[in-house]
Amino acid sequence: MRPVNVLSVTSEIFPIIKTGGLADVAGALPSALAAEDVRVITLVPGYPAVMRAIEGMEAIHQYPSCFGGSANLLSGKAGELDLFVIDAPHLFDRPGSPYLAPDGRDWADNARRFAALARAAADIGQGLAPGFVPDVVHAHDWQAGLVPIYLRLAERARPATVMTIHNIAFQGVFPPYLLLELGLPASTFTIDGVEYYGQIGFLKAGLQHADRITTVSPTYVREIQTPEGGMGLDGLLRVRSTAMSGILNGIDDKIWDPGADTNLAQTYDHNDLDTRMINKGALQKRLGLSQDPDAMLFGIVSRLSEQKGLDLVLAGLSGLLAGGAQLALLGSGDQTLEDSFRTASIVHPGQVGCFFGYDEELAHLIQGGSDALLVPSRFEPCGLTQLCAMRYGSVPIVSRVGGLADTVIDANEMAIAAGVATGFQFGPVALSPLTNAVDRAKNLWRDRQAWRRLQGNGMRTDVSWRRPAKQYADLYRACLSM
Repeated sequence: MRPVNVLSVTSEIFPIIKTGGLADVAGALPSALAAEDVRVITLVPGYPAVMRAIEGMEAIHQYPSCFGGSANLLSGKAGELDLFVIDAPHLFDRPGSPYLAPDGRDWADNARRFAALARAAADIGQGLAPGFVPDVVHAHDWQAGLVPIYLRLAERARPATVMTIHNIAFQGVFPPYLLLELGLPASTFTIDGVEYYGQIGFLKAGLQHADRITTVSPTYVREIQTPEGGMGLDGLLRVRSTAMSGILNGIDDKIWDPGADTNLAQTYDHNDLDTRMINKGALQKRLGLSQDPDAMLFGIVSRLSEQKGLDLVLAGLSGLLAGGAQLALLGSGDQTLEDSFRTASIVHPGQVGCFFGYDEELAHLIQGGSDALLVPSRFEPCGLTQLCAMRYGSVPIVSRVGGLADTVIDANEMAIAAGVATGFQFGPVALSPLTNAVDRAKNLWRDRQAWRRLQGNGMRTDVSWRRPAKQYADLYRACLSM
C-alpha cells in the first residue's frame, strides 16, 4: 500500500468544538486512518475555541481579502490532531454556536463564512501548504460543499475529492445574488452546477462535483435516493448512485471505554456487570430519581427535535413508566419538547429526571447507568449514541431506519436463540411500534440472565473506527486509480 495524504475539511471537530456527530467523526477518524498508512490534516475555521486550542501555530499564507476582511492560514496541532486553521476574525471570532447567532437564527453571513473555508481547502488542495500535497480532499457536509467545485473551476491538476453526507436535512441553501461574491461564475448557476430550486445549494454543489460520495450507513444510502428521504436531492443521488457508498461511523473506543472511563462512578467490563449497578445508583441520585435498583431505567441522550422522535416518548410516557420504570434524559433543542419533559419530571417525581443542555460526564453516566437507551428517530443517518450504548451495556431500543437498522440486531426469538441479539428495533416510526418494543424490552429485562447475555453481546461488538477506517482508506486509494 502506498501512503495517502488526505485533507479533511470540517466545520467542527471533537474535542475542540462540537454540536453533533460530525465533530466526533472528524476528531476520531484521523488517528484510526493512521493505522492504514493514511495521513490526515484537518482544516477547520478559526473559532475562538480553535484559536485557544491550537499549539505550535505557524502562519503559512495570508489572504489580504477573504470575503470581507483579511485572513491567515495557520498550521499547528491540538493534542494529537494535525490542523490547518483559516483564521478570519471577521468571519469566525464570535461567541456561541458555530452556525447560529444568539437569537437562534443562522448567522446572516454563513454563505461567506463557509465559502472561505472551502476556498482555503481548494488552495491547500493545489499545493498551498509547504510539505503537504493532498492526494484526496475529503469534504464533510454542506459547510465544505463548495470544495469540489472550486477545485474543478481551477482547471489545474487537482486531488481527488470525496463528499460525505452526515445529514441530508442540512444543505446550506443561499440566495443567488451571492454567486459572484462567492467566486462562482454565472456559468455555474445551472442544474449541473450549484443551482438548487433557484438558489445556491452548497451540499448540492458538492454532490454534483465530487469524485465520490459517501454517507454514514448503507441503509441511509438507499433512503436518501427516495423522495421521502432525499429532501429534494434524491434525483441527483440516483444519477450519481454508482459513485456512492455507505460507510458506518464508529466511536472512539478509548474515550468510550467503560473499563477506564473517569466519568463513571464505577468502571466495569462485560465480565463484571454487577459493579455496573453502582453507576445506576449514581445516575438515579444525579437526576433525582428514586434509589431503586429494581426499577428498569431508560436513558435518552439526544438533541430534542421532531427528527429524534421524542414526541413519541412523551405520548407513550405513561406506558413507559408503568411498573415503576424510570427515565433519565439529557438533551436540548425544541422548546416545546423541553417544556413537556420538564412538566413530566414534575408530574412523575422520582421517575423522570431531566438535564437540559449538554454535559459530557452525564452523557457517559447515562450510558453506563441506564438499563436501556431509547433512540426512536424518524430518520438517522448513522447515530452514535446507540454504539456508545452497546459498548456500555445499555441495551438500545431503536427505530428501524438508517444506521440504527444497520448497527443493532433485534432481539427477536431467533436472534436470541442464536445468541446474536444486541437490542430492539421497531418500525414504522409510530407510537404503537415503539410501545411494543418497550414492552418487549421490559419482558426480557425480567429475565436477568437473558438480559445480561444481550448486554454482553453489545459490549463485545466492535463499534470502533477500525473497520470503517479500512473502508475509507480503500476508498481513497480507489479514487487515486480513477
